[in-house]
Amino acid sequence: MNTPKFKHSLVAAAVATLLSSPMALAQEQQDTTEAEDGKLERIEVTARRTSESLQEVPVAVTAFGEGELERDGIEDITELQYKMPNTTFQVSRGTNSTLTAYIRGVGQQDPLWGFEPGVGIYIDDVYVARPQGAVLEVLDVQRVEVLRGPQGTLYGKNTIGGAMKYVTRELTGYDEFEIKGTVGSYSQADLKVSGQTALADNFYVGGAFATLNRDGFGEFVNTGDENYNKELMTGRLNAKWLVSKDINVKFAADWTKDDSNARGGHREQESLLSDEPRLNDVYDAYTAMPTWNEVETEGYSMTVDWAINNDWMFKSVTAYREGLTNTNIDFDSTVNPVLLVPAIYEDDQTTQEFQFMYRDDRLDFVGGLYFYEGEACGEFGTVLGLLGLSIDTGGCVDTSSEAVFGQATYQLDDQWSVTVGGRYTRDDKTADVFRYTYAGVKFLDRGNYSADPIVVNSDFTTQADWSKFSPHASVSYQVDPAVMLYASYSNGFKSGGVDMRADVSLNPDASNPYDPETVDTVEFGVKSELLDGRMRVNAATFFSDYQDMQVTVQRAIEGGGVASQVLNAADSTVQGFEIESTFAATSTLNFTGSLGYIDAEFDSVEFFNPETQQVEDVSDLWSFQNTPKVTANLGFTKEFALESGSLVWSGSVSYRDDTQIFEVPSPLDEEAYSLTNTSLVWYSNSGQWTVGLHAKNVLDEEYRVSGYNFGSTFGENIVTGYYGDPRTVSLSVGYRF
Repeated sequence: MNTPKFKHSLVAAAVATLLSSPMALAQEQQDTTEAEDGKLERIEVTARRTSESLQEVPVAVTAFGEGELERDGIEDITELQYKMPNTTFQVSRGTNSTLTAYIRGVGQQDPLWGFEPGVGIYIDDVYVARPQGAVLEVLDVQRVEVLRGPQGTLYGKNTIGGAMKYVTRELTGYDEFEIKGTVGSYSQADLKVSGQTALADNFYVGGAFATLNRDGFGEFVNTGDENYNKELMTGRLNAKWLVSKDINVKFAADWTKDDSNARGGHREQESLLSDEPRLNDVYDAYTAMPTWNEVETEGYSMTVDWAINNDWMFKSVTAYREGLTNTNIDFDSTVNPVLLVPAIYEDDQTTQEFQFMYRDDRLDFVGGLYFYEGEACGEFGTVLGLLGLSIDTGGCVDTSSEAVFGQATYQLDDQWSVTVGGRYTRDDKTADVFRYTYAGVKFLDRGNYSADPIVVNSDFTTQADWSKFSPHASVSYQVDPAVMLYASYSNGFKSGGVDMRADVSLNPDASNPYDPETVDTVEFGVKSELLDGRMRVNAATFFSDYQDMQVTVQRAIEGGGVASQVLNAADSTVQGFEIESTFAATSTLNFTGSLGYIDAEFDSVEFFNPETQQVEDVSDLWSFQNTPKVTANLGFTKEFALESGSLVWSGSVSYRDDTQIFEVPSPLDEEAYSLTNTSLVWYSNSGQWTVGLHAKNVLDEEYRVSGYNFGSTFGENIVTGYYGDPRTVSLSVGYRF
């Protein structure tokens, strides 16, 4: 049901669009391939698997180029959430490298192995299936694109919220070298090196390396170890072979090793068992566990591009990725072993995609085949030291997936174009799950504990398969060279699976696979360039029917254990709008802004209560998690000419409305907050030197992004929160040739 606020906002957006059209109609067509004096630059994106202008794509997409990322001192992709409407990219609880991503209310809060994300992450054309290691650092990057809304036709399953494309720098064969050093708050000391060259006329190589280090924002008070520190190395190697004038082959390898400490949560309530006081600094914690943590990821790919003739192109993308996470999580954050969770995750994936592309004066087509084979395994302990119990939970899930897809855009005339497409996907999953309860304290394979379990909570193997057709259709109307209107329908789905925490002793149905969830979205949008090319306004309004929503529910059970289940429990309606704008006030002064609004409501929620053993409708109690109703950003960029070069001053203020962390209200829910960032960057006349001063969270806002909420159980208050970065200042110096 539309709220008055939602209706008024839609009216405002519609009025703005109508008012902008007369201005657009009076304009003459401009060539925007390159920026003219005072005009906005043309932005190229590959949202539809082919290079197009941002203003010609009937998709809600935001793009960030290499220059903008460098100017604003963006270090990893989570910082981009503050520049986009209706988007959440955050670090997941206990590590630096695991990603929680939501777009338009759709995502996956639980980073357990085997669970599928709701937002697809791509490194170039390679899908990254797991959130571990998906907090990508900005290194050797040419562009980042974020597509909002279901992208199931071209990007496949698990993109029902949207997709993020991390596009690396293209090899050109020119000799290039770049080095950048950064120092800053909390003893930050970073070094980034990248470059490329040609080993032969038809063979280019390149690479990049970074070491990123920082002391903790706080500490584990009882051990002295750092909390929220950073100790990460990452690298990338590329090669490009020009086999002939029509064929080229690209090779890529990347790796990341994160040895930062596991993050400790801040106790939000006084302890019932410990004498230690609740800490005032939200970055400080207590722990009864080791604080070491390691996350390793690596990937390899080969891409073949073949220009068959003037109309047809062929692309093959072959890739392999693997990851390992070994970490420690102290849920209660006290010196007592109340609820400790050591965990190990391992995953690997092999993918193969074949694409065929056709283009003539009126028709653009892309289609192909996609194959995925992956295994995700893990084991974690639930160590209840005060109860003298340990629960080991683990297993593996093997996934095979095949898809055939196609999408065609036909230009009816100079103004009208129509796009239709679809993707048929088949998933097959086999999972084995075990859950054993032991007497005593057991830390997986880290100790000498050996005994038979006192309870076999789960020990089963199950298999399921699903198939789904995801259609897409859109129509666009070019009002004039500067204004395009579009309407689209998109369907997407997130794969079904098996609850890897299943405890059939508490819930006999927990071993049953859960089904895919689906989203049907209708979107209306406008893309416009006004004021003689000085102002860009893109807006969209959307309505989504979200069905069979997968809900992960964990409830602590007195007497030992946590009851977990994944349910196709919910149907909901999500609607809202987004506006993004850039205005070149003068040739040296630009303003940017964005506004997003979401009205997301559960229509029904069927929840199995493990304590009452009854199915309950709790739709009036639940709300969407990680989905603030309003997100907004306002920024500026001002350039000053100097004899030695140019000085660019930029700044922004970002706002995020009240945010509920879980599906039910909790003490962890975060009130609305705003973040202020500013940068001052000097560019030499030669273009070789840059010096940047970056200040983030200038007002030192304290804001919570995630946590654990088990209430008063196991004899303790277990409510712990994790927080975003405090105020930081950094100075970087870069040289390139």
